[in-house]
Amino acid sequence: MFTGLVEEKGVLLARRATGPSAIVQVRTGLKPLVLGESIAVDGVCLTVTKVTSDGFEADVSPETLTRTTLGALPIGAPVNLERSLTLSARLGGHLVSGHVDGVCTLTSRVASGTAHCLTFEFVPALARFIAEKGSVALNGVSLTVNVARARTFEVTVIPHTADVTSIGGLSVGQAVNLEVDLLARYVARLLGIDAATAGAAPGVDAQVVRDGGTMTDGTHAEWLARLQRSGML
Repeated sequence: MFTGLVEEKGVLLARRATGPSAIVQVRTGLKPLVLGESIAVDGVCLTVTKVTSDGFEADVSPETLTRTTLGALPIGAPVNLERSLTLSARLGGHLVSGHVDGVCTLTSRVASGTAHCLTFEFVPALARFIAEKGSVALNGVSLTVNVARARTFEVTVIPHTADVTSIGGLSVGQAVNLEVDLLARYVARLLGIDAATAGAAPGVDAQVVRDGGTMTDGTHAEWLARLQRSGML
């Protein structure tokens, strides 16, 4: 688990193909690094497989290469790094798993005083997980959603975040890793299961889950209707 508060900007030094997978080498000043520990690299949870004199190496699976930007990121590019959360640490951002949901694209960058308002376009399937004043992780950076639309959302990046992460150097058209809020993902999964095939939960009528109608016993009917109207069902 991570917080989305980047510890350091590292550098992608190399990427070597190993069949459909790859090995990435990252330069970082984070120390001490331990073999087997988890580090979020641009928001992607990777396992340290080798500690080097100037950083570490990690294996990247075919799924990760397909789902994230790590397969196409230019060598020499900066990468946001965060070591895994400890139970004694302050949770300054939000709970981030390091499991990227997909890639979104920066479509607009507008100055707002000393900050910048960034607009990102995402795939429609992720719309139900993104809400105004909710959280997202972009390249591993915890940010608050200011505006949520059907295909885009907006965030504000303050000067400090722009300086200490790679977010400040993003260009319009550039792809970034997107992880939706962890709690939103599980709530949507819980409420969106097809009760006709998975079996209705106790007290829940299968047709209600699919169609949002009135439940046979009246339990939670109003909430189900609200969730359907908001696109969560």
